[in-house]
Parts: sequence; structure tokens; C-alpha cells
Amino acid sequence: MATIERTETNEKRSLNFIEQKVEKDLAEGKNGGRVQTRFPPEPNGYLHIGHAKAIALDFGIARQYGGTCNLRFDDTNPTKEDTEYIESIEQDIQWLGFQWDHVYYASDYFQELWDFAVWLIRKGRAYVDEQSAEVIAQQKGTTTKPGENSPFRDRPVEENLRLFEFMNSGKAEPGTLVLRAKIDMAHPNMLFRDPLLYRVMNIPHIRTGNRWNAYPMYDFTHGQSDYLEGVTHSLCTLEFVEHRPLYDLFVDWMKEYKGETDAIDDNRPRQTEFNKLNLSYTLMSKRNLLALVKEGLVSGWDDPRMPTICGFRRRGYSPESIIKFIDKIGYTTYDALNEMALMESAVREDLNSRAIRVSAVLNPLKVVITNYPEGQTEQLTAINNPENEADGTHIIDFSRELWIEREDFQEEAEKKFMRMAPGKEVRLKNAYIVMCTGCKKNEQGEIEEVYCTYDPESRSGMPGADRKIKGKTLHWVSCDHAVKAEVRLYDRLWNAENPRDELAAIREAQQCDPVTAMKQMINPDSLTVLTDCYIEEFARTLPPLSYLQFQRIGYFNVDTSSTPDNLVFNKTVGLKDTWKRA
Repeated sequence: MATIERTETNEKRSLNFIEQKVEKDLAEGKNGGRVQTRFPPEPNGYLHIGHAKAIALDFGIARQYGGTCNLRFDDTNPTKEDTEYIESIEQDIQWLGFQWDHVYYASDYFQELWDFAVWLIRKGRAYVDEQSAEVIAQQKGTTTKPGENSPFRDRPVEENLRLFEFMNSGKAEPGTLVLRAKIDMAHPNMLFRDPLLYRVMNIPHIRTGNRWNAYPMYDFTHGQSDYLEGVTHSLCTLEFVEHRPLYDLFVDWMKEYKGETDAIDDNRPRQTEFNKLNLSYTLMSKRNLLALVKEGLVSGWDDPRMPTICGFRRRGYSPESIIKFIDKIGYTTYDALNEMALMESAVREDLNSRAIRVSAVLNPLKVVITNYPEGQTEQLTAINNPENEADGTHIIDFSRELWIEREDFQEEAEKKFMRMAPGKEVRLKNAYIVMCTGCKKNEQGEIEEVYCTYDPESRSGMPGADRKIKGKTLHWVSCDHAVKAEVRLYDRLWNAENPRDELAAIREAQQCDPVTAMKQMINPDSLTVLTDCYIEEFARTLPPLSYLQFQRIGYFNVDTSSTPDNLVFNKTVGLKDTWKRA
């Protein structure tokens, strides 16, 4: 039976399998009773929502058990890495509400890893292979057929040492020499069939410059970096399950190299795997996201349609809502496709408690209140957030001419239409009850203006103003005081529920490149830009990324490009779930 933990809100919940493992290790005194984790991204792109799950786990476990969590950049591939990505990763982690104890880089250990590799060569556990990648792959065999030994497997130690030095000289051609571990070419786990430890690249590194021309492989770097940093729990996604025995072997060899004589199982990093965050209608491969950016299919890494953390931030998701969603789906040992509707429900629930309510009209239709004095303006009080009294109020202006949503008027009303129509009463939010008396059309038969009269005794908050009417309450903005704005409405970027599988199917069927396949999958209606919208003047004062609720429409936020003179808003999520209906 799972252990029960009581949260800060005094709510009981079951510990997940990783928490149970950590508590067991602590109870057994492993690693001296310490908990130390790490978040090890490769700085070759912007973080996506899948990384947010790993961040929440790595930093959350350390926080929960009084431990430490370090940020370590896996910068072993200089062809793809950039300081821009390093800065964005740090910003995303902090925005999600976490802070690392130390920043490390895999390149911090390049010399130590090199010396360790030399020790392996001297021990007869590594050799330099001159075969091509294609030949090496063929010699590895299959899951049912053992591999074949490389003809260079039994080189003399001194020759291996000389060639290994040559690999880093800058004179070796990439692809001509690799360093391999000498393990077992018949091992049932194919990762043990003499895996690569180093390859020649001859590319300057963003941190080490031209010091290195041969770079260590991920499997050789990851576990050793964990060990050298003192990591106790190395938390990885499920594709690393098969890598765990190799991870443990390399750690054993490193402990031997360092002269560690304590019990191997008591003082070492231990790898545990958990499921990735997979979302419907979402593609999260950094390689494919980079292609979208480079091909101009999106406006950048922070395009609000992108599943990047900065994209969700720009779209108006709060960090709390993302963490809440991750808590809802939890951590398991099997992969699943999570519904986007579940994520949006977490966002909707969170924004309801923090979003400032404002009035905005996206498809405007003018209303003239014929018995309201011309030139008169009233200042009415609007509550910023009915869920939080501390958010206060703001002033809205009311005048004779207003904008309402065109969809809120019908000249010939349907039977169940409870909004504005000739002869019907409705209440204007925070203002008066009005009666529609008619409308004016242009030469094309389109409605240009609607006419109403108002009840001066019905203003919200006045004694007796709460008389009952059949019509609904409508939002509005004053024509004389509203500010024009651009509003961007977002839908799913992909037409396929599982775009990863659909992408693979199209590429196989058409033998085409990823970009060609992706162009066929992109939703042409993923972005709609409305330029003739109006919003109350109060919105001018709100800074970029403010959380808003456009009353009766949905949740929005102020775009990062918005200015007081050129307001731009992004739709975050609707007030109701539209995924099932769609």
C-alpha cells in the first residue's frame, strides 16, 4: 500500500513511486541520508512543456526532502548549442518557481572524463576503432543475433593511447576514429556491445573554445557527471530504462578509477525512470520545433501556439497552472497521451482565481441609447476579480454610444435568444437595463446601429435596481472611451491528435523530409487575428503578460509586444471546454 503524505493544504495524497523510493533510500541511510537531484538539459533549443514535468520532479523532490537540485547543461555537442538557449532555460526554470543550488556544465568534467577514458584504455577496457559508423552499426548484430568484434578491438594499449591523443589533435577527420568501451559484443542488451565513448568533431565549444576536438558521448558523460557532483537520485524518462545497466557499469568503473572502496550500493547515484508528458495535438521534439522556427511556420520559439514554456508563458498560462496540471497527471512507469482538455481545465481553474476582469468587444456593433443625455459620461465601478477582494476595483466609463458584440443582437430573435432584440430588455454589465427599440441598416442590408432606451432607475447598485428581467447581462465598452486593440485567437497548431505518429506515417508514405510532412499537418486556422476590437481604457495601464478575463469570452493576456498605444492581446483559453465539441 502506498504511503500517505499530507500536503500544505492538509489534503491527503498517495506518494508516487519515486517519492516512495527516495523515502526507502533515506530510511536505509544510503548516500549518507542525502537527497541531491539535477536537471540536465541540452542547450540546443528552448524548453517545452515536457521539460516542465522533469523540472517539477527534479526540483520538487529536492525541495520536499530538504535536499539540493543543481542545473547541469549537457553541452557535449557543440554543433547545436548556443548561449541563447542557456539563458532561456534559466529564465524558464525560474519562471516556473524553482531555483537551482549550483549551475554546472558537462564541459566542466571534460578533463576528468578524458583522464578516466585514458585509465580505461590502460585497463584494457577501451579501444580506438577506425571503422565507419555504418560498419560499426552492422557489426553490432540484432536482438537475436550477436555482434562481431571489431578488427581493432585488441589493439595494443600504447597504440590506443597514441590514437586517442590523435583524436583530439584537430588533425583527425570526423567519422574516422572513435573510442569504444570493450564490454561484450554478444550481450543481450545491445547498448553493451562496445558502445562509443568519444567521437571526433573538430568544432569549437561555446565554453572551452578549441581545447577539445574529441567529445564524449552522452552515455559516457551523464552518469559520470552525476557521480562527480554527488547526485543521489538521477531521474530520467522511460527511454533510458535500457540505458540504466550501462549507467551503473560506468559508475562502477568510475568508482574504481577514483579508488572508492565503500559498498557500491550505498554511495552512488541511482537512476529511476518516469513517463514523459505527452499531449494530444502537440509535437514536442526539439528538432521539429527548431524546424518550425527556421522555416517560418511559427513566429519564433515563443509563438503562443508552440508547446515551449516561453510559448505558454506568452499565451497567458501561469506557472502555477502548469505545475497544477503536472500534479494532476502524476508520474508513472508507462507512457500515455494526455488530453489537452485536461491541461486547459487546470489553466482555467487557476486563472479564474487570478485574472482581472475587463470588458472587451471583439466583433463590434454600435448601440445608441436614445434617451441618454448627449455628451454625458458616468464613471462606474467594476470589480477586478470577484474571487479575490484584495484585487480591488477600477473605473469604467459609460456614455450614450456603446460597442457590444454583434452576436449579442438579432433583429428577428430566435425563440430562445435572450440577448438584445427589438422589444426585449437586457442588463448592461455594471450599468443599466436597456430596451431595444430598433436598428439601422446600410445599403447592403447589414446592421450598422442598434437603438435602445435605458431605465435611469436601474443602475447596478441603486436601490430597487435588481428588478428581474428575462434578458441576459451583456458586456460593453463606451465608444468615446474604448481603446482599439488587436486580439489574437489561437487554436491547435496540428490537425492530428497524435502528430508524432502522423508525421512518421506521412514521411514513410511519401518519402519526404519532416518540413514537407509538417506543412500538411498544420491547422490553417491555428491563428486568427482580429484588428477591429475595442477594450476599456483601463487595459492601457496593464503590463505585458497580465492575466485577464474578457468577460463572457475567455481568458486572455497582454502580449509581450503590446504597448499603451498599440494594444495586443492573446487568447489563453476559453471559459468552457471546447475540445470535446471540436
